[in-house]
Amino acid sequence: MDRDEELLRGRIYGEEHDHPRPGPKPGRVYAQLVGGPLDGLLLDITGWTADEIRTGAVLQTELGRFGAGGRALYDPRPGESTRWDWSGDTP
Repeated sequence: MDRDEELLRGRIYGEEHDHPRPGPKPGRVYAQLVGGPLDGLLLDITGWTADEIRTGAVLQTELGRFGAGGRALYDPRPGESTRWDWSGDTP
């Protein structure tokens, strides 16, 4: 694992990299992103409906195949709503 990957692990998707408390917050529900450009990040799914969770997420990232403006696709792992697997990138 390189230094950039190490810095991403345990951080929450969408939070600034220099957030004073970069890890998970008490009382929140997170999905761990597995694989792809956002591997190791946590996605805050607090308050999401069961349908929203089943649908998965399309997340903006500059780290994917399409660079700035690209998006990474993540879907919940069957039977594990807190682990979401990467299924590809889109422009």
